[in-house]
Amino acid sequence: MGHLVYGDGAYDVAVDDRALAHLQIVIGAKLRRQESFFFSWEDGSGDDGHSSIWLNPFIPLRFAFASSTPIQINREWLEMLTRAANSTGGLRFVAEAAEPVETVAAG
Repeated sequence: MGHLVYGDGAYDVAVDDRALAHLQIVIGAKLRRQESFFFSWEDGSGDDGHSSIWLNPFIPLRFAFASSTPIQINREWLEMLTRAANSTGGLRFVAEAAEPVETVAAG
């Protein structure tokens, strides 16, 4: 289980490495273009709650992976997350479809 650590560490979101690799690509592309946006995810407490943070290029963000094993990137999932990140609602984390259509090796 990896972690997305935001700012001074006040927000430390546990995310499996596969999902974290996809989020890193999407979030990195947005921040590289100096674009700010919301990132939302469901809280793991078993209720219907969720959390959101405002991401911008000036707040530190760390992607901490539990493993050094290369991760296969699912292009379909990546495109779905990218569309969400570019929407007015911001990036809302959604799980990967059960059957990936096409994958490529992450570099």
